[in-house]
Amino acid sequence: MSEQDWIKKGDAIMRHETPRLDPEKLKGFVDRFIQQKDRFLKCVAANGSPLYAFDETALVKRVQEFRGAFEKVFSEIRFFYAMKSNSHPFMIRTLIAQGCGIDVSSGEELKKALAHSPQEVVFSGPGKTEDELELACRNAKIVTVLIDSFGELKRLSSMAALTGVKIRAGVRLTVDERGLWRKFGIPLKRLSAFFEEAKRCPQIDLCGMQFHTSWNMDASQQTAFLKRLGEILAGFDKADLKRIRFLDIGGGYWPFEGEWLQPAATPEGKLKECLESSHGFVDGLDHRCVDALPIDRFATALSEALKAYIFPHVRPVIFCEPGRWISQAGMHILLRVVDKKDDQLVITDGGIQAVGWERFEHDYFPLINLSRPALKERECLVCGSLCTPHDLWGYSYFGQSIEVGDVLLLPTQGAYTYSLRQEFIKAIPKEAFLEP
Repeated sequence: MSEQDWIKKGDAIMRHETPRLDPEKLKGFVDRFIQQKDRFLKCVAANGSPLYAFDETALVKRVQEFRGAFEKVFSEIRFFYAMKSNSHPFMIRTLIAQGCGIDVSSGEELKKALAHSPQEVVFSGPGKTEDELELACRNAKIVTVLIDSFGELKRLSSMAALTGVKIRAGVRLTVDERGLWRKFGIPLKRLSAFFEEAKRCPQIDLCGMQFHTSWNMDASQQTAFLKRLGEILAGFDKADLKRIRFLDIGGGYWPFEGEWLQPAATPEGKLKECLESSHGFVDGLDHRCVDALPIDRFATALSEALKAYIFPHVRPVIFCEPGRWISQAGMHILLRVVDKKDDQLVITDGGIQAVGWERFEHDYFPLINLSRPALKERECLVCGSLCTPHDLWGYSYFGQSIEVGDVLLLPTQGAYTYSLRQEFIKAIPKEAFLEP
């Protein structure tokens, strides 16, 4: 693009700011947790802090809501929890008890899943090693391998022959043949050739397909790909169509609250950061929100797309791989204030190594002072105790005030935090389980 084109694009970004998070929606969310403050305070009193606080009541409610939405509009559907979103044993065993299979993307995850005796496992992910393929083959009764490439098809075939099994498999399809997403799966244009190659691998029962799109605020990415897939299946060999018994439509569903962002994470915020030389105090009360489609509308949109584009050619069982949508509500983080430098700067006993990255410079989640609760949000840098300036929990808190010894709650931190935790400077938090 020319310099003038870049200027026009920048102008368009600045004219269409990301919407602000509705203050009433935010207060309603915070109030739900204030009403439960005794559960959390009791947990800290018994276990200390910082804590990962696992919440079975919230987790079960979420999975039942998700399953109910899809089962209402799908006649045959199976659910596989994407354990990369939170790999704690509590998550795995609870969701297995709720009738979910497990979606794993490494041999390490497969070992963890097998320890909880799941009924079904789908094994996805690129670059599976010989040891990982062997583990899958030795558990062929419950594992379905989602093959990522032509080379992996050959390696799996050899391993299946070596271990003396015939293993169920599907093929992963890349949703974007450009850029980094090329890493995953094979292009749609090579799907027919893949089925032909699989016919020369008698140890492989190739009986399905899988695709995955991420950050799905609505169903548009998935429905667009289903349309493309339907066009390919329209010209497919009838014998190959009969082999397709499942279609895995992946996960990536964004929780219904929407994506809550710090201004710096928005397109206009990133542009401002490039243009401004100073780094002043962030407006701690400025929160942005990208809306997400309610899960029942997700399910309806996907059902209609499958009926329009896929079912005229083949009627497979649908697999679904929810992770974030379910796990986010199943774990919270509890901290205690250990130092107050002034009314707008406190230090807590937990650092962001608990979540594995500098999440809260970009994502917004409300910090709630359970010791002095109130539905009023106040500006304050709430930092962790790591020796790095990026150890930040947030720019504000909800409460009457904040003092040393106060217990802070960071709710709904079950997705992509625990699984990314790391030993950096200080130990990771302890684990505890909230009473119902």
